Amino acid sequence: MTKIHTDITQFRGSHYDFGYTQGLSLKDSAVLRNRQDNWRIRKPRFKIVEQEAKNAFMRFAPGIWDELLGLRDALEMPMHDVLRDFGHYRVNMKPSGCSILTGADFMVRNYDYHPLTYDGRYSFFQPSDQGYAIAGPSSRVTGRMDGMNEKGLAMGYNFMQRRKPGNGFICPMIGRMILETCATLDDAIQLLKELPHRGSFSYVVLDQNEKTYVIEASPRAVEARPSNTCTNHFELLQHENRHHLDDSKRRMAIIEKEAEQSINAHDAFRLLNDKDKDVFSDLYKSWAGTIHTAAYFPKELKAWFALGGNQEPVVFDFSEWLKGADIETEQIHGELDTDIRLGNMD
Repeated sequence: MTKIHTDITQFRGSHYDFGYTQGLSLKDSAVLRNRQDNWRIRKPRFKIVEQEAKNAFMRFAPGIWDELLGLRDALEMPMHDVLRDFGHYRVNMKPSGCSILTGADFMVRNYDYHPLTYDGRYSFFQPSDQGYAIAGPSSRVTGRMDGMNEKGLAMGYNFMQRRKPGNGFICPMIGRMILETCATLDDAIQLLKELPHRGSFSYVVLDQNEKTYVIEASPRAVEARPSNTCTNHFELLQHENRHHLDDSKRRMAIIEKEAEQSINAHDAFRLLNDKDKDVFSDLYKSWAGTIHTAAYFPKELKAWFALGGNQEPVVFDFSEWLKGADIETEQIHGELDTDIRLGNMD
């Protein structure tokens, strides 16, 4: 077992200042060292075209471009390296798992991936220049793998397949853009139809109107369907699926069976977080182990979060934070059944 932790970060202000502040905190950090060491081990399977990336950000989320500029200035890194490490544009993703279940007023999700890629940062950000305030765990600093915004829009994504990638944004930045620019499910569907997609993922979105959809997206098509469950296969874009879907369909069957009983948020959280329920995964070396379980409540603007399995969640009152009350918790602790450490650990 490896003991792990996530740091709580809080910021109110402009995107540039947010990026600069994050850059200062990343200097000489394990997160940055592990990210840079990664490129010494393997060669990127992509190229960075700065102007193309800038054009895409300026169209869909110009504030995030300012955040990247702040990171550049604080870290004193070339913009090429900032885009490589934090830009989320034209980057390949390894296979992973993830499971999501929603109810009328909650979303619960397991984030399954490789621990070394995990930032170990849970971010609260309230921009003063543009975009909605967001609460959720960060991915490669600027991205969000799940979260909720001030309008009560909750989002999580699941990997589908990595064949035939296109030119565009990868899932953590797409998740961030959904939360930063969309107030409703319909807004999210429209954005996902306009964005250029690098890979194939499903984005599960729940809003305060109790509307929940799975939005299936690949570089070639985007389709949306009403559903409250999602694992790692498409239902509409079936021609895009991987050939081996046994584990995805197994987890889906377990979740759907429980969901038929009008499951509440507490039981949904236990279903995904308890190791004996067979949804939580310990397959960390296969890039498919559960690192965190998160829950979001759009009407109450509250969030739950736990690291590792068999955990009681830490509860965040996002509505109070939006009014100016800081989160008192500084770290969240847990443990994983692996000797692989998180990206924020040496």
